[in-house]
Amino acid sequence: MKSLERHLLVASRQLLDPNFVKSVVLLIRHNKEGALGVVINRPASKTVSELWREIGDAPCKATYPVCLGGPVPGPLLAIHANTFFAEMEVLKDVFLAAKKESLDELVMHADDPLKLFLGHAGWGAGQLEGEIESGAWLTLPASFEHIFYEGEDLWETITRKIGKRTLQSMLQIRHIPDDPTLN
Repeated sequence: MKSLERHLLVASRQLLDPNFVKSVVLLIRHNKEGALGVVINRPASKTVSELWREIGDAPCKATYPVCLGGPVPGPLLAIHANTFFAEMEVLKDVFLAAKKESLDELVMHADDPLKLFLGHAGWGAGQLEGEIESGAWLTLPASFEHIFYEGEDLWETITRKIGKRTLQSMLQIRHIPDDPTLN
């Protein structure tokens, strides 16, 4: 299977694993050894400023929630749009950071797009490919807008987009209106 880095994994309705029900995962790495990603639409009950009071060196005023990146424990990860603190490019204008110094600086720049993740999602060699074949996941190329989407309906929005794209492809339709009753 071709690498799905820079793609979103979108949980299908058949995926009942409580860690991933209605989740949207940004795939950061995907190769023959396995895959790594973060769930971008699962907010935690803790805000960034609450977390920073526990772990940071300076006060932070960010009021948005930390995200539950997945069931695998690991270092705090940031997906952001600040090239100065880019430790790895995830896709155009979207970067990953995990170094404490970078995270400290990123949370102080409240106006820059940023998501902090506790944990991540991981798959062993061939595991993700098997889950995709069984229908557990749908895929879509990731975009800046998807990653930093602020609404609570990201899963619904993306599954509608995938369904519309699939229908257009199957029926060779050029355009499907958002509201078919207006057709």
